[in-house]
Amino acid sequence: MSPDRNRLHLALQKSGRLSEQSRQLLKDAGLKLVDGGKNALSGRAENFPLDLMLVRDDDIPTFVADGVCELGIVGQNVLEEYALGQPERRFEQVARLGFGRCSLKIAAPDSIGRFDLAMLEGQRIATSYPQLTARFLAERGIAAEVVTMRGAVELAPRLGIAGFVCDLVSTGATLDANGLTAVADVFESEAVLVQTRRPIDRAHAEKVEALLARINGVIATAESKYIVLNAPEAALPAIIRILPGAEAPTVVPLIGRQGHVAVQAVCQESVFWETLERLKAEGASAILVMPIEKMML
Repeated sequence: MSPDRNRLHLALQKSGRLSEQSRQLLKDAGLKLVDGGKNALSGRAENFPLDLMLVRDDDIPTFVADGVCELGIVGQNVLEEYALGQPERRFEQVARLGFGRCSLKIAAPDSIGRFDLAMLEGQRIATSYPQLTARFLAERGIAAEVVTMRGAVELAPRLGIAGFVCDLVSTGATLDANGLTAVADVFESEAVLVQTRRPIDRAHAEKVEALLARINGVIATAESKYIVLNAPEAALPAIIRILPGAEAPTVVPLIGRQGHVAVQAVCQESVFWETLERLKAEGASAILVMPIEKMML
């Protein structure tokens, strides 16, 4: 079935943790998603003009770059690896999504002892990310052979394929299980929302803008808190400095308490107990910290 060109199209990893977190993001943005089951290659939103293309993660940059999908959610590691092999970037990153964080790292056998980057000179390095690995080496003037593997990269030293590996690390458990230790950082990654640079008509552009507004609102509320407190008016400058990430708080005089005000603020950074203690020390009282369910920026 050909795509409905009256709807937006978003490329999404078919399965795995990143797929689950991406779907949750869309649900938090108010989308009701339906698909055809375990083997379905597409899905759709019932209450928004959006179709999902459920594909392999390394196919997502191609779908977006070619304009088959206006949008895609993919790890920066996959996106950058693809981009390094292309003459021009035909997509742009429009939002960092705050999940799917991991690191691409050089790892060495535990037996290697003290590591220095010079030890990579003349060595073979096995990886599923040859472009990123090659860039890392070139930027440091290291001449080493990059061996491309599509899986089981951690087995390369044990099998004598390569002396080192360059692979994604989240918890480090896979490296530990294979007698490897991360020794150098190559690339930090998280899930991102990307948009095609191919021309799209005004109607589609408006749909993209509406969806981005929802997603940005979800991202903004993830760490944001709504704070309400009472304070002496003279303490306002100190209290506003303490409020994390707050802009233009609302200040209202308290009836019956001359010289005192109520302060309401959206804090777009984490609010810790230490923050509340500092506010109280400056004279704040009746401090309430509440989660924000929805926010439109």
